[in-house]
Amino acid sequence: MKQALEGIKVLDLTRVLAGPYATMVMADMGADVIKIEAPEVGDDSRAFGPYIANESAYFMSLNRNKRSITLNLKKPKAKELFLEMVKKADVVVENYRPGTMEKLGLGYEELKKVNPGIIYAASSGFGHSGPYSKRAAYDAVVQAMGGIMSITGAKGGKPTRVGPSVGDITAGLFTAIGVLAALNYRNNTGRGQKVDVAMLDCQVAILENAIARYVVTGEVPKPAGNRHTSITPFEPFETSDGEIMIAAGNDALFVKLCELLGTEEWIQDERFKSNPQRTKHVEELTPLITEITKTKTTKEWQELLDKAGVPNGPINTIDKVLEDPQVLAREMIVEVEHPVAGHLKMAGVPIKMSETQGSVRKPAPVLGQHTEEILEDLLGLGKEEIEELKKAQIF
Repeated sequence: MKQALEGIKVLDLTRVLAGPYATMVMADMGADVIKIEAPEVGDDSRAFGPYIANESAYFMSLNRNKRSITLNLKKPKAKELFLEMVKKADVVVENYRPGTMEKLGLGYEELKKVNPGIIYAASSGFGHSGPYSKRAAYDAVVQAMGGIMSITGAKGGKPTRVGPSVGDITAGLFTAIGVLAALNYRNNTGRGQKVDVAMLDCQVAILENAIARYVVTGEVPKPAGNRHTSITPFEPFETSDGEIMIAAGNDALFVKLCELLGTEEWIQDERFKSNPQRTKHVEELTPLITEITKTKTTKEWQELLDKAGVPNGPINTIDKVLEDPQVLAREMIVEVEHPVAGHLKMAGVPIKMSETQGSVRKPAPVLGQHTEEILEDLLGLGKEEIEELKKAQIF
């Protein structure tokens, strides 16, 4: 099957999470992603556990569908080879601290001299402008600074970091979106451009209604636990054997919920008849619902709520997610065979396309696995030239 980004060549200088996530999205959609790593050590995340046969499962889950070449970009000959690769590439992605590529003589201004159509995507902690630009950042830093920690956690509790590294992942997603937009612009004009994505910017962009609530009310949002701050009822409720998330997101759904619970009198109750009133009186409504939900199991409520058309779901642990029939039906858990680590399960491709479906076609590469192949096929180097480069420790 033809894939949406087939024919697009991406030079991937990224490491750890934000950048590799962006290039993984592109690779899943069919782009030829060439991961350029430092000799001997490679991507930092190759040293992150857990391990299978000394191969990092963390690294393997983020670098599938890519090819790996090692280059020592501190050496002039390696830079020459890289610039030759840029001439044949569509996209370069890096997530170094701003200024690093310029110090190497490989910043956007230099790359566009050899390829005016190149799309140069830079994902960094604070972006390539502003007073924080040169500061170092990791996911936890931008979650803290971007406000998301201040509204996450138990009600009245301390700010809490979101479990998955959303600081990195959102930056990866926005970087991929920026590259796709730049590719479309280049298709129309022939001109490349720089795409500058900051992790902190991305955290601000996903604050959702927290900004709106503050701007309108003047009140600083605080952690509210598992309930929605603007929609009621929209939180987990205790059952006889656990909890179930119930999300009656509008008045019509609340009516259906009341009919199911046998509490039709709530429909006309002034405290509960509209969402603003329910949210105002949430401390009264929640225990009333809980008193009823505690009488049945989570599974029983799931079946009853589904039948009534009220959105709901159990709070699945990760092992349950990997067994969920809907997750499996949508091919969101896939299996690959790694040449060293062997059999490995990982998340699948979430974007479903009727004509150009992306896929997990091959496992993450071992360090430098495709170096000679790329030098030969992409740059046309002969075996003797490659051997000389190896002796000179260019890769």
